[in-house]
Amino acid sequence: MHPSPIVLLTGSIAPLPGGDAHSGIDKTPVTRPLALGLEGFEGDEQADRRVHGGVEKAVHHYPFEHYATWRKELGDLAPLTPPGAFGENLSSTGLTETTVAVGDIFRLGGALLQVSQGRQPCWKLNLRFDVPDMAQRVQKSGRTGWYSPPPSS
Repeated sequence: MHPSPIVLLTGSIAPLPGGDAHSGIDKTPVTRPLALGLEGFEGDEQADRRVHGGVEKAVHHYPFEHYATWRKELGDLAPLTPPGAFGENLSSTGLTETTVAVGDIFRLGGALLQVSQGRQPCWKLNLRFDVPDMAQRVQKSGRTGWYSPPPSS
């Protein structure tokens, strides 16, 4: 099965609801090609560079078909309408954790991306969704998405 066209997403650092925390988790679609460098896509920001972005986590891919499952479990929460709710840079259908493995290589425009690791969701998902145990739910579900480092030069 071929995946759907990929939606490319970026975001800026902004305050999260319900606290003093800041995050770049709120990603929105970009309709033009972007440069992909060592720290990720141009124009994309992460608030905590110790655990997000960087060489092994430059690109986060999250399967869009998971959104329907989350809506069944949590209801029609506003962040679960468009792609980008989980902080992903790439959203598609047809690729999930059951069909993608560490080491798999994908072409994105002129770049080759290799899956480096599954995502380990952080506590900021709890605030993003206003669900106190959202990060734990994502981890336990196995619907975490995955990271890829930037392409090698």
